[in-house]
Amino acid sequence: MFEKLKALKDQYEQLCARLELPETYSDASAYARYEREARELAPVVEAYTAYEKAGQAMEEAMELMADAEMKELAQEEYAQAKARREELSQKIKILLLPKDPNDGKNVIMEIRGGVGGEEGMLFAADLFRMYSMYAERKGWRLEIANISETELGGIKEISFVIEGQGAYSRLKFEAGGHRVQRIPVTESGGRIHTSAATVAVLPEVEEVDFKLDMNDLKIDTFRSSGAGGQHVNKTESAIRITHLPTGLVVECQDERSQYKNKDRAMQILRSKLYEQEQAKQNAALASERRSQIGSGDRSERIRTYNFPQNRVTDHRLTGDMKNFNLQNIINGDLDELIDCLITSDQTARLQTQAEE
Repeated sequence: MFEKLKALKDQYEQLCARLELPETYSDASAYARYEREARELAPVVEAYTAYEKAGQAMEEAMELMADAEMKELAQEEYAQAKARREELSQKIKILLLPKDPNDGKNVIMEIRGGVGGEEGMLFAADLFRMYSMYAERKGWRLEIANISETELGGIKEISFVIEGQGAYSRLKFEAGGHRVQRIPVTESGGRIHTSAATVAVLPEVEEVDFKLDMNDLKIDTFRSSGAGGQHVNKTESAIRITHLPTGLVVECQDERSQYKNKDRAMQILRSKLYEQEQAKQNAALASERRSQIGSGDRSERIRTYNFPQNRVTDHRLTGDMKNFNLQNIINGDLDELIDCLITSDQTARLQTQAEE
């Protein structure tokens, strides 16, 4: 591990030196590339530098222990440096874990009302509101691509894109079945019902990452059924793209411009096909999207939103860390929950790495 850390530190210092060269300043693309590479290496290099300093502090404290008058103080400094070094060692191991190549991408999300009829669709609308508020908290940009609503304000199905730094790295943990327990607005007897909605999360894929053969596509235009008044009904601005080899269909009707709808639909289709291709190459991902979407059944769940008890339980977590305040979560305060999921994921990956 330490040979790798030394090599990374040398690489970081070389990148920093390159950034100071006049010829780098005059080449915008080279400067951006070096700056990005240096920024990615900085956290592990900073942790390794602090680790080395903690080791030096331990050595200095050991030398001071020979002095009777300084022994007690030296023992205290040694213990502090040792604890700091152990903490940094764990941090470095996490930083050296293989990075998800998609973590820096924007994210495409789909929410679909599951079991529970109208209540399941109202819950899907609540989930969309939750993610909208979270995106706003993070300073991310959200765009709806396609939405099918009910008369009561529920959502049958919605596709949307969230653009922003770290969007996929944090929201990828939202994929799966979400269950709600509450008294529906449609329930006159005051009984608690259990309903569900499903969430799929895909990294947004650029054209350079995945090429589409236009001969494989059937592109149709139709009149949007969404909001927009008479303009929507008069203009065939909505787009439906069918990928003939797979039968995959994507619709986009949120924009008034047919060209914008086509671009967004192509983007979503490209991301879905990219995911399918990745699944073929990696057996562990073979059924990723199916496992995300599931059947919408109550039993397939990653999280339960219990309104009577004002509690959200994430079933992938254990102990006290699995329960959260419902009002905070439903109003878009997701960072604490997501941080716990990231920590749990890192712990599991470290354990797997140690066993190999």
